[in-house]
Amino acid sequence: MADACCSPPPLNLDRHRDKGAYRRVLWVVLAVNAVMFLAEIGVGLAAGSASLQADALDFLGDSANYAISLFVVGMALRYRAGAALAKGLTMGAFGLWVVGTVVWHAAHGTLPNAFAMGAVGVAALAANAASFGLLWAYRKGDSNMRSAWICTRNDVLGNIAVLLAALGVFGTGTGWPDVIVAAIMAGLALQGAVVVVRHSRMELNIAPA
Repeated sequence: MADACCSPPPLNLDRHRDKGAYRRVLWVVLAVNAVMFLAEIGVGLAAGSASLQADALDFLGDSANYAISLFVVGMALRYRAGAALAKGLTMGAFGLWVVGTVVWHAAHGTLPNAFAMGAVGVAALAANAASFGLLWAYRKGDSNMRSAWICTRNDVLGNIAVLLAALGVFGTGTGWPDVIVAAIMAGLALQGAVVVVRHSRMELNIAPA
């Protein structure tokens, strides 16, 4: 989930023997994650689902990782650390927003649209499965390659959690399954954001001016 996937350093493309092919894969996976982040946020708001919004944090974190890998990997440490700090702060802000959403839904006893949750959950699962397949060939590469593959694999678990929440909402007729799943996922996202911010600040302190 997010705590395991937000903290790895940007992928070092310069170490990859097949940089061109791997870079193209990262571009595709970046696009998939960015689109699904927007989709889950949008539908999550429309359907009143906190768990969809929480799951979107995984897509946001992965998109940021791939973007940092593609755009700033060759730059000086200060720029890489600055990009990571911006990522951590953004994820933290979204995480706090989701926590607030969870509290609001819990207090008001809202009932999210289980069908919308299920439909987008299936789409998110398919998107991560596609990314998983694209990164499969690199699962035994260096630690950076493996981290990208492992993060995508873990994100599938988040998608399954959303689907279980949708089934729970449909079966119980209450919003509590959605709230519980969202609270867990938001907590993991905030934990990951804290790790990223601390690590990036440490790098900024040691980076030459």
